[in-house]
Amino acid sequence: MADKLTDEKLRNSDVVSFVGHELDGIHDGLEFPTEEEIATLRRVSDKLPWNAYLIATVELAERFSFYGCSVVFTNFIQQPLPTGSRFGDGGADGQSGALGRGQNASTGLTTFYQFWCYCTPLLGAYIADAHLGRYNTICIGVAIAFIGHVILIASAVPGVIEKSENAMACFAIAILVMGFGTGLFKSNISPLVAEQYRRTKLFISTTKTGERVIVDPIMTVSSVYMYFYLFINIGALIGQICMAYAEKYVGFYLAYTLPTVVFLLCPLILWVGRKRYIRSPPTGSVFASAMHLWFFAMKGRWSLNPIKTYKNLTSADFWENAKPSKQAGLKPHWMNFDDQWVDEVRRGFKACAVFLWYPVYWLCYSQINNNLTSQAATMTTNGVPNDVISNLDPFALIIFIPISEMLIYPALQRAGINFTALKKITAGFFTASAAMIWAVVVQHYIYKTNPCHYSASTCEDVSPLSVWIQTGSYVLIAFSEILASITGLEYAFTKAPKNMRSLVMSVFLFTSAIASALGEAFVALAADPLLVWNYGVFAVMAGTAGLLFWYSIRKLDSEEDALNNMDEGHITLLSEGHFTNEKP
Repeated sequence: MADKLTDEKLRNSDVVSFVGHELDGIHDGLEFPTEEEIATLRRVSDKLPWNAYLIATVELAERFSFYGCSVVFTNFIQQPLPTGSRFGDGGADGQSGALGRGQNASTGLTTFYQFWCYCTPLLGAYIADAHLGRYNTICIGVAIAFIGHVILIASAVPGVIEKSENAMACFAIAILVMGFGTGLFKSNISPLVAEQYRRTKLFISTTKTGERVIVDPIMTVSSVYMYFYLFINIGALIGQICMAYAEKYVGFYLAYTLPTVVFLLCPLILWVGRKRYIRSPPTGSVFASAMHLWFFAMKGRWSLNPIKTYKNLTSADFWENAKPSKQAGLKPHWMNFDDQWVDEVRRGFKACAVFLWYPVYWLCYSQINNNLTSQAATMTTNGVPNDVISNLDPFALIIFIPISEMLIYPALQRAGINFTALKKITAGFFTASAAMIWAVVVQHYIYKTNPCHYSASTCEDVSPLSVWIQTGSYVLIAFSEILASITGLEYAFTKAPKNMRSLVMSVFLFTSAIASALGEAFVALAADPLLVWNYGVFAVMAGTAGLLFWYSIRKLDSEEDALNNMDEGHITLLSEGHFTNEKP
């Protein structure tokens, strides 16, 4: 079977389009740009497929439930059950709560939940890429997460919530089950939405005004993720606002029940569109081939001199010498791929190296999930629940994502500024640092104006400062997400080998888990009187990381176009006797 497919590939390689590209059923009949046109013509994105919007709606419902529940976790864990309440509701003038474990415990548990949710995508990616495919793995993840939601509701019903130990046990089980289901879902929904757009090559189009432009698939994938992230934040915004008020005026049982009901839209939409979605089949364990290749490339490059070892491992011929065409005589039995696939793996490893910097970014971002919510509780809210303020982040994203997509990025293109993915990520680090600097200043003045000064978190009175002063931190974090988080999704998808997209995406998501683990080391700073230091440390870390990040990837940035327009590689799983990455 493999021989027949190989012969067919060789025959098809002789049939090319009118501009020298292979006929593949996706790019046939398109006009491809010359070298001069690539250098001079303006680039635009293509039309987005409707399937992508359908999958984004699944993500909207899932994020509504995820953020709708998690937004009230801080109060549920930190604050005690209000006197006379059986549901944890605080009412207009009171503070909602349940377990009464304090700020350190709430920060620790919410940080663990983030860690767990972003560890499990590694398993979800392996299951999808090697065995079940993305769609089936997503469906299993949805079923598991639903069970977790039901257990979470049980932790907040009267009779359980009043017994702190019982409620804590239910809550702990719930976040473990929900986190596992979320992991299977998250590592696969992001690649699935981008896979609905199938073109991979630059081509020429003429606008209504007669301008010849280049339609760039990478820009199109960027647009897919911009709108995907927009849907995420629409779900997050509605979920967080509604549940914060449900918690405050009705109780935690309602704040956990409503997200569960909305979550049921996920299996419904997945089932309705099951015949519409473009689905990549599982490809077997190509991860093993990639690791064999990596270890093979490292042979003979180790030295007792660490500087020499570093130079050897980062030399230009590191991957080149590991290509099948460079091997004399009999090749290793696992070398079941072509040279182009080696180039794709190299590109994937480069992307993973970029992601190594992300934990520092996520440390700053994670402050909106715990410490900034606690900060809001020490300020004058005028009846607004303290955990509603965090919705400034998704609200800002809903406003600024379309502005960036329709105005800012096109304006930069027209001005001849090539704002590449790596430049966006660098800017994201600096913007996150600025958000933390804003939080430092706000916290300083809270301590200065609160009657209890450096014991503001446990003081019955609050600072006269308006809680809306926090707006700066949330808006800056939102801008940093547009620059770093959305671009990270795009980078993971576009730089991964086609048959390892879920895996590379899970590596990107795993950086958030690393940040959560690192965050546990900073829990001691998340309490009075050290909160100024808490935000200040993260500001310095993000700013420094931004500088070091750009210094380390500036050469990689110059390769952006070459990396994006590489030929697709192919790999044969010998045990299955077929090509796993055949062209359509």
